[in-house]
Amino acid sequence: MIGTILNVAGILIGGIAGLATKTPLSAARQNYLKVALGAFTVFFGLRLTWLSLNGPFLQILKQLGIVLAALVLGKLAGRLMRLQKTSNRLGRFARERISAAKPADPNRFTTGFLTCSALLCAAPLGILGALCEGLPVSGTASGYFYPLAIKAVMDGLAVMGFVSIFGWGVVLSAAPVLVFQGTITLLCARFLQPVLGAALMDSIQATSGLLIFCVALLIFEIRKIEVTDYLPSLVFAPLLAWWLR
Repeated sequence: MIGTILNVAGILIGGIAGLATKTPLSAARQNYLKVALGAFTVFFGLRLTWLSLNGPFLQILKQLGIVLAALVLGKLAGRLMRLQKTSNRLGRFARERISAAKPADPNRFTTGFLTCSALLCAAPLGILGALCEGLPVSGTASGYFYPLAIKAVMDGLAVMGFVSIFGWGVVLSAAPVLVFQGTITLLCARFLQPVLGAALMDSIQATSGLLIFCVALLIFEIRKIEVTDYLPSLVFAPLLAWWLR
């Protein structure tokens, strides 16, 4: 759970920094951090996919075909389940709460805690990162914590801004993040990993890597991709790999 621990630490550090200083980051520094986070997300996403592809050339093509088919089926399933629309409603709810926040509001503490907890837990990168950390990468015995390390920086920066609006209640959102992401990681390590073989886990990791890359496109604002709708791909990938093995 290295990635989740880093994520919790990022939220705590961001909250403390936001409470200690009232000066927001300059626009130039924000752009620099945005580019750096986007670049790291591209690298670690594609690196995960690369590490999960193995074998001769034809086998790699077959694995890529499985990943692409899983993405197509996952997108259809996600749209039917209205996953992205639910995520968008959650985002609108959070923006409304942020816009309506007032320093004298007696419910500011609770509103800040609930709003930030929902936003930080529902982020696709958190779900993808927790799953990647719970399953070993091909050829290793450990998970892939780098996506959650990137999310730790992103969440820390977000909390720095939220704490000036809602107060120190947003810092407590670290607890739901720890429980939510940690539970996903531990469930994958305890129950999913013993059931899946190396090939099935590789299909999940390869698909996760491409979805993490899609998150980078959102950071750079290159293309608006409904990443949440693609999350069911993580179920279709091992099913297809098992069926076509």
